[in-house]
Amino acid sequence: MQTSTRVQLSAMMFLEFFIWGAWFVTMSTYLSKTLSAGDVQIGLAYQTQSIGAILAPFIIGLIADRFFAAQKILGILHLLGAVLMWYAASQPDFGGFYPVVLIYMIFYMPTLALVNAISFRQMKDPANEFPGIRVLGTIGWIVAGLTIGWLAWEKQGQLVNTFRMAAVASAALGLFSFFLPNTPPPKAGSDKVNISDLLGLDALGLLKDRSFLVFFLGSVLLCVPLSFYYNFTNLFLNESGMEGAAGKMSMGQMSEVAFLIAMPWFFKRLGVKRMLLVGMAAWMLRYLLFSWGDTGAGYWMLILGIVLHGICYDFFFVTGQIYTDERAGERFKSAAQGLITLATYGVGMLIGSYISGYVVDAYKTETAHDWAQIWLVPAGIAAAVLLGFALLFRGDKAKA
Repeated sequence: MQTSTRVQLSAMMFLEFFIWGAWFVTMSTYLSKTLSAGDVQIGLAYQTQSIGAILAPFIIGLIADRFFAAQKILGILHLLGAVLMWYAASQPDFGGFYPVVLIYMIFYMPTLALVNAISFRQMKDPANEFPGIRVLGTIGWIVAGLTIGWLAWEKQGQLVNTFRMAAVASAALGLFSFFLPNTPPPKAGSDKVNISDLLGLDALGLLKDRSFLVFFLGSVLLCVPLSFYYNFTNLFLNESGMEGAAGKMSMGQMSEVAFLIAMPWFFKRLGVKRMLLVGMAAWMLRYLLFSWGDTGAGYWMLILGIVLHGICYDFFFVTGQIYTDERAGERFKSAAQGLITLATYGVGMLIGSYISGYVVDAYKTETAHDWAQIWLVPAGIAAAVLLGFALLFRGDKAKA
């Protein structure tokens, strides 16, 4: 790959995830403190990610794969997203904010697949070339969190600026996209639309394998406690009195990078099943640390709970993607990954966002929330999934 192309793709990845991290992490605090939204409404706002994930395959499969070059679709979606993000910042209440962010996420979620498609089409050896470019996306998310913390927008009650920052970055990526390497539609001229391909339904036959079925159901169920973290951690940390909570939360992405690098070493020593179990156990431990910790003597528990993100995410979700790829075989590789993505980020997190909103609302106090009790709920769910998975999952045939 030419150096200029690598720089272009790296900048694209950086902006793609900077945009997402700029507003998504702190949205719960913004909705609660600025728009006076309820906890159930916060859960609904985070559900927009899942709705976008469910609709994304149709946008990619029906439009980007057949009619227009991927970089042009990416540019148009981000330019529209910039307008929507800026408009969202002007909404005075949740009733006006929600439909704007819903439309935005329907536009944004397909771009996650588009940046991957653009990257892969420029690579001769994706296995070696892609990680070095994709890591810039994680760095972009980290920089967004550190920027919010450095500017003290949480402390000063100015989180509305996060949407404006995302809008400016989205406009920049939208314009930049038209100068990315050309990525023509791979199915141009094809009139045949296969819904099974779009949703990954061709991989449903894998569910006949007991271990894969257990993994599949475990992945969906684990997204319920996962939603608690994404939806309410920033609000929890701010109510607990942590300074620069968004910046501190970026340490989770830093640990994600570190554990991604170390994963080959762990694979050789633990194997697939134990990697998955460690990932599930980390989710349970994280929530127990949040339940027991505080900004006094228990401050280290909050920090450790954040840093555990690398194990939580990499050991379960990245390992799961590798396990899925191995079990699917050449014929169903893409379909299987599409099915898992739809089940987790779509169905699983949709359910999790709905449940988390009601649970957090049930423990609302006069001035804040009883977070010690709230975090015990996802900890219990993660423990139940861990126990069931340990008893039912075999995975002996999976290759480390």
